[in-house]
Amino acid sequence: MQGFFVILHLICRMEIMLCQKEQQLIAECKRGKPKAQEEIYYKFAPIMLGVCVRYVNDLETARDILQEGFIRLFANIDKYSGAGSFKNWARRIFVTSALEHLRKNDVLKFAHNIDDHIEQLEDINTSIIDKISNEDLMICIAKLPEKYRTVFNLHAIEGYSHAEIANMLKITEGTSWSLYARARKMLQKNIQRFR
Repeated sequence: MQGFFVILHLICRMEIMLCQKEQQLIAECKRGKPKAQEEIYYKFAPIMLGVCVRYVNDLETARDILQEGFIRLFANIDKYSGAGSFKNWARRIFVTSALEHLRKNDVLKFAHNIDDHIEQLEDINTSIIDKISNEDLMICIAKLPEKYRTVFNLHAIEGYSHAEIANMLKITEGTSWSLYARARKMLQKNIQRFR
């Protein structure tokens, strides 16, 4: 039992050291140190590229959004107060960059208000998802049309509420809910075909 507490203590110390290192890098970035910016870039680029790809489904476009996101991150790093996870703070910048790209390319324009056409949609059979790998699930999500994939990513993966999504995308909350429900239905069909 004592060995368990020694290992737990060592893990806690390592986490504290990593957190202190990250905070030191952030402080150096706030002072404009290029080496710190480079370290932040290499530490977070793979994760944030994954975020960008989920929204645009094209690697080259995602890389452009990634670069735009890092430009914004370093331009606004002084706004990071240290409260909460830096990774989550940074993720919001990349999600916003991806949404702005989609908006600029009219992907998020809606021809009509979906609230007027809300239909009852069957719930997704979650047991199907349990039988598919994460990589295969991400492939199925990538096959969703962009507006459905965007709302699905924002709600199911990023954890935004439908009210927050409605505000971000300039749509109604009901439209967000409807797009999400339709995305789930399409995803269920994609997963069933994939198996």
